[in-house]
Amino acid sequence: MTARRLRWAAWPVIAVLAAAVPAAGTAGAATAPTATVTVNARAGLATMPDTGIGVNHAVWDSQLGTGEVADLLGGAGVRAMRYPGGSYGDIYHWKDHTAPGGYVAPNTDFDTFMGGVRRAGAQPIVIANYGTGTPEEAADWVRYANVTKGYGVKYWEIGNELYGNGHYGANWEADNHEDKSPAGYAGLVVDYAKAMKAVDPGVKIGAVLTTPANWPDGIVGTGDAATWNQTVLSIAGPHIDFVILHWYPSGSTAAEALGRTEQLDDMIYLARDQITRYAGANPGRIGIAMTEMNTPIGMNTQPGALFAADAYSALLANGVFTVDWWNVHNGATKLSTVAGQPDYGDFGLLSSATCLDGGCEPALNTPFAPYYGLKMLSTFARPGDQFVRAGTDDPLVGAHAVRRPNGDLAVLLLNKDPDQARTVTLDYAGYTPAGGAPQVFTFTNGATALAESATGTSTSQTLPPYSLTTLVLHPAAAASGGPGTPGQPTATATDRTATISWPAAAPGVHPIAKYEVYRQVGAVSEQWGETTGTSLDVGNLVPGSRYTVNVLARDTAGNVSAASPPLTLTTGAPTTSSCTARMTDVTDWASGFVGGIRVTATGVVGDWTLTFSWPTARQRLTGGWNGTWAQNGTTVTVSSSAPTAAGVDVGFTADYSGPNILPTAFTLNGVLCAAG
Repeated sequence: MTARRLRWAAWPVIAVLAAAVPAAGTAGAATAPTATVTVNARAGLATMPDTGIGVNHAVWDSQLGTGEVADLLGGAGVRAMRYPGGSYGDIYHWKDHTAPGGYVAPNTDFDTFMGGVRRAGAQPIVIANYGTGTPEEAADWVRYANVTKGYGVKYWEIGNELYGNGHYGANWEADNHEDKSPAGYAGLVVDYAKAMKAVDPGVKIGAVLTTPANWPDGIVGTGDAATWNQTVLSIAGPHIDFVILHWYPSGSTAAEALGRTEQLDDMIYLARDQITRYAGANPGRIGIAMTEMNTPIGMNTQPGALFAADAYSALLANGVFTVDWWNVHNGATKLSTVAGQPDYGDFGLLSSATCLDGGCEPALNTPFAPYYGLKMLSTFARPGDQFVRAGTDDPLVGAHAVRRPNGDLAVLLLNKDPDQARTVTLDYAGYTPAGGAPQVFTFTNGATALAESATGTSTSQTLPPYSLTTLVLHPAAAASGGPGTPGQPTATATDRTATISWPAAAPGVHPIAKYEVYRQVGAVSEQWGETTGTSLDVGNLVPGSRYTVNVLARDTAGNVSAASPPLTLTTGAPTTSSCTARMTDVTDWASGFVGGIRVTATGVVGDWTLTFSWPTARQRLTGGWNGTWAQNGTTVTVSSSAPTAAGVDVGFTADYSGPNILPTAFTLNGVLCAAG
């Protein structure tokens, strides 16, 4: 925690040139391994928000607000800046620009910060001091920012990582309150929200959550009735507008760190599920912000650039409204060589020009590789673009895609192989690109700029080793007068059926003939049905399963709309059955848990077997009692001869290495059970 919150004593006065590095080599297309990428324009995801690409700015950073830094950030497409800097948010007092116990650099006050924000064309995200502040101090800050100065600061976080206040044993976050429990935090969040919205009803208030599968997620503290997230959402949910997650994935190698991004779909799904279950009425109004993130490997080199582009894209495609890199400047901590380039263990996007034994960072404000990862991201996805599903058949090739309002399609390709190029074949569903060489942007290992060219075709590209590549494609036929996009679908689901409804699309030149409903299956779509109305009943679903669907409108001339926003629905258990079963997380330690299952049944004679499947491949049974336990793949069984009519309890231990989504569908001797 302390490394990424490095306290600055002074800026170094010595600046050195970056070490000379050779240009990245490329393997010939004839010898490069091949991969296939599928881009599915029918499988719509979230829309790119105007606050999507964000960074953290800190009051210890003497470059905060300077024209050079603001221009660099604006040039990378940064559109959100967070202030005053991580844990400093809980010791910083904006009125006198002090942070007792920390270092505050000259010329880093709130007005200076806002000058840099405006110059970069970004929006501010401000941390109101919870740890050593008051609701009144926060309300005064809102008054100064939005009434006195007219800055229009919309997003306000209430504190930073308050679960690190000692309540769970780890103590890095300042918190002067006697009650350090999640209930104590949540109650004061309500007070902050009321005081701040009394000054400006338009502000959006964010509460701190623990990130699924990251400590202390799942842990129930001493004296608490529930986890941090359940408690905070249950109390503060009706009064907040967004929740705050932070993510610093583990990994001892670049390949391991780059592989962590596959957890992000489940992470955001589980966060939304918690919001839906605990935050009260209309939970869809509550957004998700990832206000701190960085990589454990290659912070200043190509793995960091790949990680940034991949993780930002995945989070934004899942509807997160801002992702904020930690940090603009942070300082060197360890000199090493990563992917053939000098790496300084510096969480900053830009060089601090500090020196370590064995070498110095490049000149002050020199961009590191992740900076170019963000610049590539802003080239790829612009505010208003809709992410669409893309997938690959090679684990070392990543793919993301967006469809632009003008009909263009942009595809971001990542080659995570440090040594070999990839020849990629691209297939398209629901989109026909124009012929000719597309516009291509590339960032290769060791480069200090994005390269632009017109090369390859829309269906074939060669990706250099350890590279980022964006293709910008035009449609073969310009769309004109087609139907508008259907609105956000909703659904009611049982164990095996669902009814999907949506707001009608606006007709174009021709009347709308029908709506088509598609289920996303990886990077392809499966049509569930079509209708002339605005709802569809579907059946034959699998209990306890997750489905993501889109609706498209087709007019009488055959023109098809863009995909609706996505809907994710989860089937459950039947309302009635001859048996019931429910799993509970009894004790959790954020990488494993003790679980319990209560089973009841009528008419069960002799031996019985209960069966369920883990929702992810990252969950693993490690032991059990009150029955004979086994796991095969993701399927778990427990067998016993204990009577079930009055109920029987079985227990187990399990490990998990990602978001821990509990199963909800259980069969007893082949019969699907109702929820217990």
